Amino acid sequence: MGRRSARRNGWAQPHVPGALLTAFAVASLGDLASLAAGWHGGHVVLKPLLMPLLMAYAAGQGAPRLLLAALLFGWGGDTLLLSDKDPAFLAGMASFAAGHICYLLLFRRHGTAHPNPRGALLVAAYALALVTTVALLWPDLPADMRGPVAGYSLLLTAMAFGASRLGLTAAAGGALFLLSDTLIATGVAEWPQAPRPDLWIMLTYLAAQYLLASAVLGAAGARALPTPAYRDRSTPSTTA
Repeated sequence: MGRRSARRNGWAQPHVPGALLTAFAVASLGDLASLAAGWHGGHVVLKPLLMPLLMAYAAGQGAPRLLLAALLFGWGGDTLLLSDKDPAFLAGMASFAAGHICYLLLFRRHGTAHPNPRGALLVAAYALALVTTVALLWPDLPADMRGPVAGYSLLLTAMAFGASRLGLTAAAGGALFLLSDTLIATGVAEWPQAPRPDLWIMLTYLAAQYLLASAVLGAAGARALPTPAYRDRSTPSTTA
């Protein structure tokens, strides 16, 4: 009976996660194309669909609840940042911060510790990047944004560093997330921007979320694999 129910359940069909991942890719390309063309309406319609599609794909792959929560908080940040109002920006930043906490817990649960020399170098590199970025942005940030941006930057940098515990895929995702949010911060500080800054922000952000989700799914799946039972080869096997 259980097997029949599983067959009727669409999530059990192998093509469903693939279709959801394709839908995420198509929606992402559509959103990026809208930004490249300066079509704000397309961005407003497509941006809120991106993280739910990635969540649905991850759920179909048996994602840990913390990963789904991280993507859900990402969706909250995405939708809130569609508004230009300061309260919405701060609420969006808080939503992303909650997602970073979920990622940090995932990295601790599924990651491995760094060898001492490598870990020390990464800590130094990310600490230098954090201090330099905040110091440069600080004078140009609105006074009421300085504290929240500094606190968020610390958490974001910790997430980017922690991502490297899951390997190169997650490390790239963490670094891209850091880059994406740094681009946002330069806009808040009213620094000169590249043409179509929202395009580069979304491109790096979407790549970051996909790489982080993929790395967590891979690590969680590897951990869930059963360990082969040990058999003493010195003892000959017998058959009944």
